[in-house]
Amino acid sequence: MPTAVLANKPRCGTTLRVKLHEYQAKKILRAHQIPVPEGNPCFSVEEAVAAAKALEGNRWVVKAQIHAGGRGKGGGVRVASSIEEVRSHASAILGMNLITHQTGPTGKVVKRLLIERGVDIADELYIGLVVDRGSQRVVLMASSEGGVDIESVAIQDPGKIRTLQIDPKEGMSADAARAVVAEIGLPESVHDDAVKLLSNLYDVFLTCDATLVEVNPLVVTRDGNIVAVDAKINLDDSAMYRHPELAELRDLSEEDPNEIEATQAGLNYISLEGNIGCLVNGAGLAMATMDIIKLHGGEPANFLDVGGGATTEQVSAAFRIMLKHSSVRVILVNIFGGIMRCDVIAAGIVEAARQVDIRLPLVIRLEGTNVEKGRQILADSKISFLPATTMDDAAQKAVAAARK
Repeated sequence: MPTAVLANKPRCGTTLRVKLHEYQAKKILRAHQIPVPEGNPCFSVEEAVAAAKALEGNRWVVKAQIHAGGRGKGGGVRVASSIEEVRSHASAILGMNLITHQTGPTGKVVKRLLIERGVDIADELYIGLVVDRGSQRVVLMASSEGGVDIESVAIQDPGKIRTLQIDPKEGMSADAARAVVAEIGLPESVHDDAVKLLSNLYDVFLTCDATLVEVNPLVVTRDGNIVAVDAKINLDDSAMYRHPELAELRDLSEEDPNEIEATQAGLNYISLEGNIGCLVNGAGLAMATMDIIKLHGGEPANFLDVGGGATTEQVSAAFRIMLKHSSVRVILVNIFGGIMRCDVIAAGIVEAARQVDIRLPLVIRLEGTNVEKGRQILADSKISFLPATTMDDAAQKAVAAARK
């Protein structure tokens, strides 16, 4: 790898989580010659009305732009047959707290809209590209069941989903794409266009370093064209150093502010719905810690990996972030000292605990290099904590403390 590339590569733990809004995804698809409806993003009711007038026609779709699926069922996608209906729908959707199966009960506030020209739909299908970790290949998924949650189709009628593993050396062959197109029931008159669309979607996936490219639904119009009516693109966090223009599309207002703060502090953090905060070094150990908490009947409040070389500042930031989670009732620190010695980690924990003023029960388990020195540092400190010798012991103590 060239030196210039290495110099710009992000440090572990400083990656971005980048999801795109529908209108952003469609702009990318359009640049790759994939047909999408005409439309424009809007941030006010007046902008929505102006956008509809500019599109002309007699039918428009007013669409909430949030990072979650199920918008239509939640009332976030509405069809308008007049400019006044556009105004009414835009007024109702913009600023609403949209609750879907993907937002959770708290929902998301709609801050932007997409106004599109209506499409005369004859049939709806599903197309998606994802990374399959098992085969270590990109997999194309296609189904005749478009416009619905593909997860539901996979459970209720998996035979309706056609999959194609794509050899990274060979790419997506026209013959393989044509076979998929035929199997999902697209009319023969659009087969050539559909094969080209699949090829272009795969190109989007590769050139954008995506982890997901989804068109749901892909529609056949009554005049015999195919159009990507909805689109979703998720990007590989670790590849954003190669795509600064895509990283700029990140909408921070759609993300958990604690996750943003963690990213800025060089931490890998994901908020969950439990009440046991977890501070762990190493992603594998963090996953194992959450598993053993669940095994003993507890619920982790987060995934948090401080990495192998955590500083006092990072540990302090980790404590602050966890304490912002209103449901957290106990914090479990599970550290395996390898490259980073346990005595250094223990000193960092003590200093961080003093800085943050932790008033919740604190369970600490240390193991690894200089573990006895580390345990002595903790024992000699003034902080109040519950020592644990094993992961099982730590999990049981954390679960018990969370139940009090």
